[in-house]
Amino acid sequence: MPADYKKLDNPAWHALTERHACFALGTAELKRYDPNIVLFAGFNLDTENITQQFDEVFEPNDSFFLFDDLPALPANYKIETVVQCLQMVCEKPVPVSITENILSLDKKNWEEMYALVSEVFPGYYLPGTPVMGDYFGIFKDDKLVAMAGERLSMDGLTEISAVVTHPAYGGRKYAQQLVTYLDDKNLQSGNIPFLHTGSNNERAIKIYELLGYKKRRIIPVTKIKRVLSSRQ
Repeated sequence: MPADYKKLDNPAWHALTERHACFALGTAELKRYDPNIVLFAGFNLDTENITQQFDEVFEPNDSFFLFDDLPALPANYKIETVVQCLQMVCEKPVPVSITENILSLDKKNWEEMYALVSEVFPGYYLPGTPVMGDYFGIFKDDKLVAMAGERLSMDGLTEISAVVTHPAYGGRKYAQQLVTYLDDKNLQSGNIPFLHTGSNNERAIKIYELLGYKKRRIIPVTKIKRVLSSRQ
């Protein structure tokens, strides 16, 4: 059965109600990941007045991310940032020669993984994020210098994320090899890989296109915070 790309317009919701339901907190219509794992949340788009449930799910001072267009926010919530992301999918990867030793990462690597991602691309990866999927890395001199893994996962679709190379080891195609490895892994399992990158990140977009990814749409990712009162 072909993947239902419409799910990608509301990816956190479909992940939290399908493969990642075990991580879901919230109500029947509004769910979030455990905030120790990732700050994504999603809601059933067919539910009217969904913001009336926000206070049931989010505590004062909680921050969380929502994908795509927002409902009108209650007075005690504020927008912190909005990032326009390009969403891309890969149905047929372009073969890339894998010359490096790609190793599976596990809990003993979590601290080093978090340090690497936080140095290069902070904010969207937390210490507990690796429970969301499989992560792989490349080591040099006993140091993790590049990694990539799986984040949002729903029936038929898996997000490739945390694609990071230490700046001192750039230009060696480590990221391309890791993404290719994950693409092959998922496609062989019947899952279409997808990913998000900054809509203005032309260098990354070109690399992903070389690997076989196709542009799907621009999707905003908004970081929202529940403040203590409507006056804050």
